[in-house]
Amino acid sequence: MAHKLGCTVAMIALAVGVAGGCTDRSDSRTLADDRATQPNAPEQEIAPDSIAELMLVDVASLDTTIAVVARYHGSDNFTGEPLPGYDADRVLMRREAAEALARVQADLAPSGLGLLLWDGYRPVRATLAMVDWTERVGRQDLLEDGYIASRSRHNLGLAIDLTLIRLSDGEPLDMGTPYDTFDEAAHTLNATGEVRANRQLLVDALAAHGFTNYEKEWWHFSFDVPDPYRFDLPIL
Repeated sequence: MAHKLGCTVAMIALAVGVAGGCTDRSDSRTLADDRATQPNAPEQEIAPDSIAELMLVDVASLDTTIAVVARYHGSDNFTGEPLPGYDADRVLMRREAAEALARVQADLAPSGLGLLLWDGYRPVRATLAMVDWTERVGRQDLLEDGYIASRSRHNLGLAIDLTLIRLSDGEPLDMGTPYDTFDEAAHTLNATGEVRANRQLLVDALAAHGFTNYEKEWWHFSFDVPDPYRFDLPIL
């Protein structure tokens, strides 16, 4: 029944312009595989921009108290330069995931806390630029170790990179490492004391609304929807 429902959704999308047949788009990879390359996995076609425009939404438009600093829009990221497709300081997500994030924000607010978003939907062209960067600087180990992926749930609009801040002054809680720290110090459970408590608070807040943490990155969470699509729509 689930597969038939997935095919029905795919056929509806085809009617408005998605090329290809009725295939299983459930993307059943484990979270570990979410950030790892999969050379033997079937390639998933990129949906037309018209579909992306229907499915993606600016998260901050649903709750203006959610803070946004799109790190790949500027040079303050591990590549040291803006990535292609990030043409605005905005974070987009599939509407279902964006609405769930707004609910997380509403839950946190009474405690004086809120969300700071660094990255959500990522155009395919940006993901490919990340892979190119690893090759230019000789850091292919980041692909092998699962920190950078050639195909990512970010491309589906179903992954979010974020942290917790105090609403009173916008200061982030201490999570022990900066964003995009590619080593074991950033593994979610590899912390003690206040840092461990803050990471667990983030995990619990997101889990309450359907997000699952990637254990190698305390900031990275995924949300599931039936029959996801890859997108390459620029963020404008």
